[in-house]
Amino acid sequence: MTAKVFIPIEEAYQGDIGPLSKKVLEYSMIFKKVTDAGKGGVIAPADWAPLAELVAVDEFVRVGAQKEVMGWDEYTAFVSLYANSSVWEGSFRRITEADGHVILELEERGSRSDGSEAYVVNTVTVYEFNDAGKLKFLDIYVAGPY
Repeated sequence: MTAKVFIPIEEAYQGDIGPLSKKVLEYSMIFKKVTDAGKGGVIAPADWAPLAELVAVDEFVRVGAQKEVMGWDEYTAFVSLYANSSVWEGSFRRITEADGHVILELEERGSRSDGSEAYVVNTVTVYEFNDAGKLKFLDIYVAGPY
């Protein structure tokens, strides 16, 4: 069995990938930047404005690992709570782009801000874009305890 090779998302962003894949990796880098900012203060839904530039906020739907469904306002409230209490990082594994969809595979690591409840999971996230190239749908799959 060979070891899995993971690289930083920023390194994958510099690679030869399609335009929607670039947007997905940019999304991940912005997510990391905002969640990191939560450690020094309080993140509010408005702090996700840089992410909103990539998103069709009026169409946006996120289906989470527990099959919970939320629109943009619910999603930014949800990730704000996460950012204010958790540390997150992801390592790139693979990305696939076709027909307005991108599938991103990451190894994600996180913990509570105090270092408790650490986890490592493999995720597959399906990103769907509208005709204007804005993200309209996220479908998240998680393998591992979290």
